[in-house]
Amino acid sequence: MKKIKAVWELLRLEHGVMIAIAIFIGSLIALKGEGFPAFDKFILTFFTALFLEASTFALNDYYDLEIDKKNKRTDRPLVRGDLSPKSALYLFFILFPLGIIFSFFVNIACFTIALITAVLAIIYDAKMKKIKLLGNFYIAYVMAIPFIFGGAAVLGNHGISFEIDPAIYIIALIAFFAGSGREIMKDVMDFKGDIKKGVKSFPKYIGTRRSNILAGLFFIVAIVLSFFPFIMRQYQIYYLNYSYLFLVFITDIMLLSTTFHLIFKKKPNLKVYRSFTLFAIFIGLLAFLIPILILILFGG
Repeated sequence: MKKIKAVWELLRLEHGVMIAIAIFIGSLIALKGEGFPAFDKFILTFFTALFLEASTFALNDYYDLEIDKKNKRTDRPLVRGDLSPKSALYLFFILFPLGIIFSFFVNIACFTIALITAVLAIIYDAKMKKIKLLGNFYIAYVMAIPFIFGGAAVLGNHGISFEIDPAIYIIALIAFFAGSGREIMKDVMDFKGDIKKGVKSFPKYIGTRRSNILAGLFFIVAIVLSFFPFIMRQYQIYYLNYSYLFLVFITDIMLLSTTFHLIFKKKPNLKVYRSFTLFAIFIGLLAFLIPILILILFGG
């Protein structure tokens, strides 16, 4: 049981599930509420997301082992010694190719997106990690691209070009800004260990206090964007949709609460707010998912 728990923690499989949900939402939005994606497409996109996410997290922890030790990241199984660094590498070399193979069988557009994202993931783990000024936005991109991937899965069957519903763009933008805020919070958490390893991060250049404020500003942008689908007719399914508004309001309250603590508290409990904002983002996913499920199942 201990080994299974350690493998789960190494691969962060809960993130893979959230990414798969994001892909599913992108597919449903692209289909405009006219049904569900084909079962084979759903399975292929699910395992593409799960395997690529899991493999890159394994590689991430392999490269980050020394920094994580300095930062006393006992939540990481490699730091605790529950798994060996070689185990992380083996898992990467098994799961990474599988993710690429699964994406190939979706369509060319999804294969292209998966391949570009996967290459960026390796560059991030191996090199970009020490330049967090860039790396933060790569992670935010990883949170945003699954919605585009989901749209491509059901529409991009004839090459790499496809049309994207405006609602997919807005949810991707919200995910990007919320993800950027969470990553800057993590930079502040890891600041002491990062300094010793020469990592270039926002706290190094503007200080921890201003970095927390910057993270809060990214959350505010995400909050503002979240109201666009409700008030603008071009977002169709979500326009004046009160089930969407109710759920996204819960997300916004959680992000706003985090923002107030980041801006006005000198030493906010960042570990708590990292988990808190992840849960907020999950509710935000439901805000986009539930209205379209209601439309499909009940016709409005």
